[in-house]
Amino acid sequence: MAELDLSGRRALVTGGGSGIGAAIARRLGAAGADVVVADIDAGRAAAVATECGGRPWVVDLADTAALAAADAGVVPDVDVLVNNAGIQHVARLEEFPPERFAFMLRLMLEAPFLLIRAVLPSMYRRGWGRIVNISSAHGLRASAYKSAYVTAKHGLEGLSKVTALEGAAHGVTSNCVNPGYVRTPLVEAQIADQARVHELPEERVVSEVLLANEAIKRLIEPGEVAEAVAHLCGPAAQSTTGTNLVIDGGWSAR
Repeated sequence: MAELDLSGRRALVTGGGSGIGAAIARRLGAAGADVVVADIDAGRAAAVATECGGRPWVVDLADTAALAAADAGVVPDVDVLVNNAGIQHVARLEEFPPERFAFMLRLMLEAPFLLIRAVLPSMYRRGWGRIVNISSAHGLRASAYKSAYVTAKHGLEGLSKVTALEGAAHGVTSNCVNPGYVRTPLVEAQIADQARVHELPEERVVSEVLLANEAIKRLIEPGEVAEAVAHLCGPAAQSTTGTNLVIDGGWSAR
């Protein structure tokens, strides 16, 4: 099987300053891509960009008005777009702050739409492009207390499929990667919230809440998700589009 070679290609990874995004940036950089590491945290973006030989892009992706100014050259011209940035908020529906719900949809659904919209024309001109949307097991299944996250990920699934249909004639593929719980700061940060809403001690949250539906009882490592992204950018996946690469420990098999 041919090795992934992205020499001469530029990749944009959002939320690239830590966790899954950082692992993806490093993997694509190792494959020869010129990686743009997008993150709201300037220090983290710069550190990962240095590691992978790329460059940082300090950006607030929730500022969708700025992202929409694509004609002004706001969004970098890239061959590979990885929509990864996201946050979590755990609360009962009746207690979920409306402003937080709106913020999460801007960051996790509207921003990917605007980025895809901005990069497609140049991908079409070159006749090649790879769009990988980091969805979640929550793009396929729902969990209580995560209304904004589940809504955003389900929407991202639909956006990815429409992109696949429109891009197919132009050499552009679009797919989702759907991990279960990954060992990241995002997951670690929600343990206290999960303990509160489920009324459990924090030490029981991982086994009894996070991994309750997964047949394989382990947190996924960020590098596993990065390898899935690499596969979707490689020659073996040139006919893979509009679908999901699921890494959820058997969660969606239930």
